[in-house]
Amino acid sequence: MGPAMRKPGKPDTEMSERAEETLPKIKLFGRDFALPRSRPLRVGVGTVLVLFGTVGFLPVVGFWMVPLGLFVLAHDSPRVRRFNRRAGIWIRRRMQKMRS
Repeated sequence: MGPAMRKPGKPDTEMSERAEETLPKIKLFGRDFALPRSRPLRVGVGTVLVLFGTVGFLPVVGFWMVPLGLFVLAHDSPRVRRFNRRAGIWIRRRMQKMRS
């Protein structure tokens, strides 16, 4: 359906749905969080989160920022993605040993 054939008054949701699908996202705790489209901005946000997370003893910032920053960086970096996967496996195995 071309632009001339659209009915007046009907919103064009197809275009916004496609734009939403192309946004980079991360999924945490069953929710999708949109990331910036710009790769340098994503890397910057991830780096800032990790760096601020290392001073988590200060008010406002916290240690929770380190894993969040690693998740954001993993979107663009295979090394960080591999590290996240290995760390997750290691943590799961540790938890299983503690339970048994």
